Amino acid sequence: MTKPIPQGMHSVTPHLICAGAAEAIEFYKKAFGAVEAARLPGPDGRLMHAAVRIGDSTVMLVDEMPEWGALSPKSLKGSPVTIHLYVDDADAFVARAAKAGAKVTMPVDEMFWGDRYGKLEDPFGHHWSVATHVRDVSPDEMQQAMKKMSA
Repeated sequence: MTKPIPQGMHSVTPHLICAGAAEAIEFYKKAFGAVEAARLPGPDGRLMHAAVRIGDSTVMLVDEMPEWGALSPKSLKGSPVTIHLYVDDADAFVARAAKAGAKVTMPVDEMFWGDRYGKLEDPFGHHWSVATHVRDVSPDEMQQAMKKMSA
């Protein structure tokens, strides 16, 4: 029987439009340890569909195709979206991504909600937040920490 959600997929899957999806795949392999899962080039060589696995999740990619309304962050002059990654070691993950060419927009640091957390922008204009959960914090403790921060 066909499953409504294919094996290995989750309910929500990012689908990135990239100015250079093939190059993005190579970057995600080097920077994020991604594993290529699919690649479907169209007749003109642009990728009509591609997928990589980062950790236990799939990220789909496609080449920018303005004629279909598929514009990348580069064409849009930025992205309002941040994709969040939980990883085993945020510090090492961000260091590897920076070495591969990602721009660190917020260095990894201990956050009041219990994560070591930082942010990146990849060379294709996509924003990523990276975290490792290091301690459990109650909602009340979080509220107190936020009040302290804004004082």
